[in-house]
Amino acid sequence: MTTTENTTDWAGKPAPANSADWVARAAEVAAILASDAVERDRAGKTPHAEVRLLKDSGLVTLLGPAEHGGGGQNWTTAYRVIREIASGDGSIGQLIGYHYLWAWAARLVGTPEQIAAVEEQATRERWFYGGAVNPRDDDLVITDDGDELVFNGRKSFSTGGKVSDVTVLEGVLAGTDKHIFAIVPSAQEGIAFNDDWDNLGQRLTESGSVEIRDVRVPWAQAAGYVDKEFRPRTYNTLNVPLIQLVFTNFYLGIARGALHTATAYTRDRTRPWPYGGDNKESATEEFYILDTYGDLHAKLWAAEALAERAAEAIERINAHADAVTPEERGHAAVLVAAAKQRAVDTGLEIGTKVFEVTGARASANSVGLDIFWRNIRTHSLHDPVAYKRVEVGRYALLGEVPEPSWYT
Repeated sequence: MTTTENTTDWAGKPAPANSADWVARAAEVAAILASDAVERDRAGKTPHAEVRLLKDSGLVTLLGPAEHGGGGQNWTTAYRVIREIASGDGSIGQLIGYHYLWAWAARLVGTPEQIAAVEEQATRERWFYGGAVNPRDDDLVITDDGDELVFNGRKSFSTGGKVSDVTVLEGVLAGTDKHIFAIVPSAQEGIAFNDDWDNLGQRLTESGSVEIRDVRVPWAQAAGYVDKEFRPRTYNTLNVPLIQLVFTNFYLGIARGALHTATAYTRDRTRPWPYGGDNKESATEEFYILDTYGDLHAKLWAAEALAERAAEAIERINAHADAVTPEERGHAAVLVAAAKQRAVDTGLEIGTKVFEVTGARASANSVGLDIFWRNIRTHSLHDPVAYKRVEVGRYALLGEVPEPSWYT
């Protein structure tokens, strides 16, 4: 069954009851995505069917309140789901990961009333989130027009693009240093997605540029603002560690997908080398192949364990979001930085070395082993991983934790 042909009756299945059930549901979705991942990557079409699959399976509501039909799950489960989905298709792993981050945006910066209203509607209507928040670009300019805010500007990247129901915007109020987040409908005249995402990897993420022209938002929907004044707390700054750990987990999922694809190829199609002097009847008996797979799997398992440890730090913060301290936030950010650098290095190594244990014929375009390296290589350039190593180094050497920024 291909992604576009999927007819799975999710509504006819019992709803996932716990974290393990949700991860199992994600594994079902990943298997469907993997069945035609190569063809879809080559075609590069807008992933409408893929997002429909995420909606129909219920995965988009994983973090939504149970009383409104959501999964009521925590971020640890969300990260595991991201890994599963990315093992089947790295692009869709990124999409669901960004969706979870932006679905959490109200909790990060909103008032209690805003959080309740947004999460009820988003969960009941199964919104799929996109986001036009790229700190390397100029900020969107926001003007105050009485009871409304007006957003204008351009962003180089807007992951989710045309497949999103809503888009998170962020800009600066003209004449001030006030940053304002707002959630707006994606399908409106004031938002133009430019269909210009044409990169080496992550080809199905709808991450092209976007033009924002006179998009109006009621002041009442300015996240975290009351009477036009923002009410800050340390928890507001957790958005960056959360999304950096999203990155970490879909890199790990992609790496797992690479190993799954490669091991299946090696078992079924790789031929032993006949000129080594100690010739084997099967490639699965070759010492260098067993050695390489053992090394790569051990490195992946270690990276996954570190990602799980970082998720535990995030959960400790979420348990008392209103009282989290800068020090707690900083310690979590260090663990996320460590997990991300391991995921990048391990993922790129796996994406390269799988060719060494599958053979020359595995480089055929029809096999698609190129996808995994391309996907990790493309997205891991999002921000220099060297800075993540430096963050860990400063903590280890000097006891310093990272100060919140748009990238730490």
